[in-house]
Amino acid sequence: MTTVLSYYSLALWSLGYPEKALRSAEQAVEAARETGQAASLMFGFFMASIFHISCRNYSLVDELARKLFMVADKKGALLWKAGSLVYQGCVFTASGKPGDAVALITAGIADYRSTGATVLLTVYLSLLGRAYADLGQFDEAWRCMNEASSIIETAEEKIWESEVNRVAGEITLLSQPLEAGKAEQHFTDALAVARKQQAKSWELRAAMSMARLWRDQGKRQQAHDLLAPVYCWFTEGFDTLDLKEAKALLEQLKT
Repeated sequence: MTTVLSYYSLALWSLGYPEKALRSAEQAVEAARETGQAASLMFGFFMASIFHISCRNYSLVDELARKLFMVADKKGALLWKAGSLVYQGCVFTASGKPGDAVALITAGIADYRSTGATVLLTVYLSLLGRAYADLGQFDEAWRCMNEASSIIETAEEKIWESEVNRVAGEITLLSQPLEAGKAEQHFTDALAVARKQQAKSWELRAAMSMARLWRDQGKRQQAHDLLAPVYCWFTEGFDTLDLKEAKALLEQLKT
């Protein structure tokens, strides 16, 4: 039950149903607790953390990652402990502490690789790439993003493909501010992937990145026309961070 609900919550969020996804994620953790089994509990915390990273609910990521670390450390479960380090590092990135983020995520990825695991490395590498970019260490940032892209191509791990492209665009704007065309192509790729997957939440995030770029280039109407229909598609989740930011951006673009 925990496994089914965990994957279902991620799918629901991706498809654009954040409130239903949140209820499913909460049920997954509760089902894991009810089993009384450490393995189920660690999996529940692990998957719920990924879900809340997708939603940018960083306070919940921090809470779940710490709980995951405690159980995994007690049981000597390196795989789950490694994930907890990555997730706590992601919280540091979100709170403006990229140096701490790089240290934790790097350690987490190293431990994760030592177990032979490869699933979700695209997620971890993109999180690390963003943290390196915030530090201004762009060579390291691109190393991470290039590896993430390579894994997507070779292993066909598509769950984070749109976000990898979007983050690559954001890193381009930070590292090469005069290369807006390259960033735009990354955002275009992110939008194309999200639309192909019918992943409305990823499409919204990619559309916001593109709209901000076009706004800064003086293309306000074009930006509005891109973002508005994606935002208007949603019927729930208007208190989520992405939808709040999209609404605020649309208001800016009207003035």
